[in-house]
Amino acid sequence: MEQDVSKAVPIGAGVVCALVGFTSSFAVVLAGLRAAGASPAQAASGLVAVSLAMGAASMLLSWRFRMPITSAWSTPGAALLITTGAVAGGWPAAVGAFAVTAALLFATGLWPALARLVTRIPTAVAQAMLAGVLLPLCVAPVTALAHDPGAIAPVLAVWLIVLAVRPRWAVPAAFGAALVVITVTLVREHSLPAASAWIPQLHVTAPSLTLQALTGIALPLYIVTMAAQNIPGVAVMAGFGFHVPWRPALTVTGIGSLLAAPFGGHAVNLAAISAALAAAPDADPNPRRRWIAGVTTGAMYCALGLVSTGLTAAVLAAPDGVVQAVAGVALLSAFAGACAGAMADESARIPAAVTLVVAASGTTVAGVGAAFWALVVGVIAHRLLRPAQKPAPETSAVPGG
Repeated sequence: MEQDVSKAVPIGAGVVCALVGFTSSFAVVLAGLRAAGASPAQAASGLVAVSLAMGAASMLLSWRFRMPITSAWSTPGAALLITTGAVAGGWPAAVGAFAVTAALLFATGLWPALARLVTRIPTAVAQAMLAGVLLPLCVAPVTALAHDPGAIAPVLAVWLIVLAVRPRWAVPAAFGAALVVITVTLVREHSLPAASAWIPQLHVTAPSLTLQALTGIALPLYIVTMAAQNIPGVAVMAGFGFHVPWRPALTVTGIGSLLAAPFGGHAVNLAAISAALAAAPDADPNPRRRWIAGVTTGAMYCALGLVSTGLTAAVLAAPDGVVQAVAGVALLSAFAGACAGAMADESARIPAAVTLVVAASGTTVAGVGAAFWALVVGVIAHRLLRPAQKPAPETSAVPGG
């Protein structure tokens, strides 16, 4: 009996980790796939594929290394897709960019020098690019509230109240409130999705490659996934005494990304913030048993992935602004962290500000999106405005680097 109770603790932590991770960013990922040109069926397929991939990766890595190594979909990457929008070549080109990103992630597992190249991008510039990508999305709840206060106010009120008492559950609570608003709307309009809408389906998309997709999606998606997910994820785990095996972890998540890409999955990576839910002492006082939380997280992700098709149908029927409101509050914490990282170094604030403004502009030049140009302009400004300063000693979070 005592052994069963001891196992119940990490199992419960894994369930919480998956629920928080999934519901906190479901709306962001769905909006990102739709913005990239996916039809409702293709977006639902992408959500199923990436959920199954990150679930399988979490179970495999946690079981193999007896650590609570959890994976996740790239939430910053999905935010990037929203701001970038459709590219030349449409959804097939976006899928091709996902495959290229997956290949880069897989190659990073085999060749960690790629990760060190990412860390050579000035931190202020990388964080400012992410902040610029997130800014328009974080503003969306305000504009949505002005447009339809009856639908949006309950979502934001629930988020704010729960944030004050249980911050971890604030975004999932907002997502739950949004589902209530959506259900009430659908019942009132007699347009509830059919039962068949809950059956998970995978749709294969033949990928294509275009220059705009490579520069506007693939390269920025790889950089934000590495800089905002994989590298911080290793650091979070190290803070709890777990040293993630870099090459196997990146190889497994890279393979997961490759397998999910043809079905519309954008990227699988190591979990960062949500990783703490399975790796912290709250998951189990005995660190040797916390791997059970990682395996449970993966199993729950797979289960949630199987119901994501029905959730997609419901959420896509939401009143205008509801999805944007949930996505905006979900990304607010990431936006605050990116701003803090961008402006922490006083001597780099001007290059960071330039990068943020370019990324937030959403401007496309020569068919290339704002995120790419923000990195280019930011790196150049950083070099020009800090010419006399010696480069800081390289401190990489990449093991074996």
